[in-house]
Amino acid sequence: MQREPLMTVRELSELTTIAEETFYFWRTLDRGPKSMKLGRRVVYKRSDVEEWLQHQEETTSRGGVN
Repeated sequence: MQREPLMTVRELSELTTIAEETFYFWRTLDRGPKSMKLGRRVVYKRSDVEEWLQHQEETTSRGGVN
């Protein structure tokens, strides 16, 4: 069975340019992309990150051409 790629907090931070600490803090508030613990590490499924980013775009976009 093929597993979906996982992202670390560092990789997510590099992708979004949001500080790693922010993602750790958001996790305590149940905000941000869906995450899980793998041992001591917090990881994210790539599909959950893409879904969260899409939701951010849909709910916060302003301006542009209709």
